[in-house]
Amino acid sequence: MKAKTLKKDKVNIITLGCSKNLVDSEVLSGQLAANDISVVHENAKLDHNIVVVNTCGFIDKAKEESINTILDQVELKRRGKLDKVYVTGCLSERYRGDLEAEMPEVDAWFGTLELPLILKQFEADYKAELLGERLLSTPKHYAYLKISEGCNRTCSFCAIPLMRGQHISKPIEAIVAEAETLVQKGVKEIMLIAQELTYYGLDIYKKRELPRLLHALADVKGLEWIRLHYAYPSKFPLEILDVMRERPNICNYLDMPLQHASDHMLKAMRRNITRAEMTELIHQIRERVPGICLRTTLIAGFPGETEEDIAELKSFLEEHRFDRVGIFQYSHEENTSAYDLVDDVPADIKAERAQEVMEVQQEISYEKNQEKVRKVFKVIIDKKEAGRYLGRTEFDSVEVDNEVVIHSTKKLPIGEFVNVKITKAYDYDLEGEVVVD
Repeated sequence: MKAKTLKKDKVNIITLGCSKNLVDSEVLSGQLAANDISVVHENAKLDHNIVVVNTCGFIDKAKEESINTILDQVELKRRGKLDKVYVTGCLSERYRGDLEAEMPEVDAWFGTLELPLILKQFEADYKAELLGERLLSTPKHYAYLKISEGCNRTCSFCAIPLMRGQHISKPIEAIVAEAETLVQKGVKEIMLIAQELTYYGLDIYKKRELPRLLHALADVKGLEWIRLHYAYPSKFPLEILDVMRERPNICNYLDMPLQHASDHMLKAMRRNITRAEMTELIHQIRERVPGICLRTTLIAGFPGETEEDIAELKSFLEEHRFDRVGIFQYSHEENTSAYDLVDDVPADIKAERAQEVMEVQQEISYEKNQEKVRKVFKVIIDKKEAGRYLGRTEFDSVEVDNEVVIHSTKKLPIGEFVNVKITKAYDYDLEGEVVVD
């Protein structure tokens, strides 16, 4: 009679929400792998027996997606397809008590900063020496690099401080070491992420040190593109722009969520800035870094928003002609200061206003893209799909911005840079051909 063998655990991590969550999942993967535990990310083969769902709790749609994903995994467990279901991330941090009561089938719940506790479920040890080590779930040529955790801002609509806590900066040495490790793995582009980049260093160095960090990262050999995401406009440290201009491997790209343009809305949102101050800042940014790509994010349907506020927002876009714009519909979040306000803009009006704003931006984007036709840009090749290559210029971040469609009979290695002459332009994408030296 054959002896029964115990099947080795295999863990699948499902990540929902933002790039910061993705980094957390990659760190968890690295720790599990270092403890000789088999781990995969978004496993399509379904040959795993344990699932960790890393949830998002940012807005209603994200929360709904997270809950549905958990329920799907619980159903697989009920049918005997899984042994364990664990839940971590922002939704778990924020609503753990309620969720435990509603979904007792989940084996354990964890907050955003409880990685060692997750590892204990696997009888694994947290390995401090792995600082910066992680299993990338992105293509090997780019990665996100989190420089801080949490946020000290008090924007009235935002629940992130409730889920991520107060701002904690990573030391410069640790970030540089992580960047060097990533480059050794083949990474050529890093996207710096945080809840708020410009606050970096205030807690540990007692002053804003993003410029110093950027200089240190720009010195990392083999790091060809450094991209900045999520900069707060109020008290923006202009020295960042000097570094961007001086160092060729820092992309002329800045993601700076403004959220609105009406002073009435900016005050209600507690953004600590006025339209006039934002206008002055935009002029300074473009003056210091000519040709910079400016990306922003906006909110439609905040409590008390009027048609006049939306008209002002649209005129602001027409005045400043941002390269990239994203828009959210306001989500009424418990325990934020805006939750005390009446959520008085109906859902269909929120959607209508968001659409109006994006129609203005669509025209701007089309016109800006037309200006790129016949020009040559350095492009990184991200993937090959349906017989064509897809890449990005330094003015485009992963997933949220334009892609460059490249038709080439010659093989183009993924993750390599090529020079591309733009031949056609659309609202949000470009087409081009490789320029042979």
